[in-house]
Amino acid sequence: MKRQNISSVLRKLRVLYLSDWLRFYWQKFKNRKVNKRFKAQNPNINLPPDYMIYESFRIHYQRYYTDSKESSEELVSRFRKHIDLENKKILDWGCGPARIIRHLPEIIGNNCEYYGSDYNKKTIAWNKKNIKDVDFNNNDLTAKLPYEDDFFDVIYGLSVLTHLSKQLHFDWFEELSRVLRKGGILFLTTQGDNFRNKLTSAEIERYDNNELIVRGNVLEGHRTYSAFHPKKFMQDLFEKVEILEHIELPIKEGWIPQDIWIIRKK
Repeated sequence: MKRQNISSVLRKLRVLYLSDWLRFYWQKFKNRKVNKRFKAQNPNINLPPDYMIYESFRIHYQRYYTDSKESSEELVSRFRKHIDLENKKILDWGCGPARIIRHLPEIIGNNCEYYGSDYNKKTIAWNKKNIKDVDFNNNDLTAKLPYEDDFFDVIYGLSVLTHLSKQLHFDWFEELSRVLRKGGILFLTTQGDNFRNKLTSAEIERYDNNELIVRGNVLEGHRTYSAFHPKKFMQDLFEKVEILEHIELPIKEGWIPQDIWIIRKK
């Protein structure tokens, strides 16, 4: 049985959570020595609890911290192509345990202000206690943020749409557009054509017909809730804004990159 079909069966039987927890404990065990070494060599680096790391990345402390810093630098370089990063307000929508936003004050500087928002109360509580120079707030899945209209210059959401239902794609895009100023930049990632081979034959047929594929039967927003995004679906979602870039990175061994969408509010 193909892996995608096994996942589908586990989802229908509602035991995907159990499978995911087993995967978590396997990663924790497999990387225990290298993680212990990293903590001994870097006692001043605050790391989230293991499951928080797992939800947003993988339980490999050095890769989590170092790769995240490199990803932050790459993200900033993509921002700079389209907007001057000075005296700007920047939001990490779906920030998780601050994997990216924790690095931006050092990387960008320039009197910018940094914000992080996430639906996970425990994650936000950890962020507030351990991450400086970033203003965090807890939202829920309902598309409502506690910010004024036209508040942000840059908003990014890394693998957030990938865990939302179809209706919430539209609801959240409307809310993000509300808090983004005219001329501001929105950066989002999605599971596009690179993930097509992860779909079942029935899902592929719908995907090729430009239908958003959503795998539910688990808590929406959780890592096991998954959405796959045909290009035409995203273009329709963004019909009222300017698409600056749609980037489809090549698949590399051991890494399947998500599509990047960079848009500007008109």
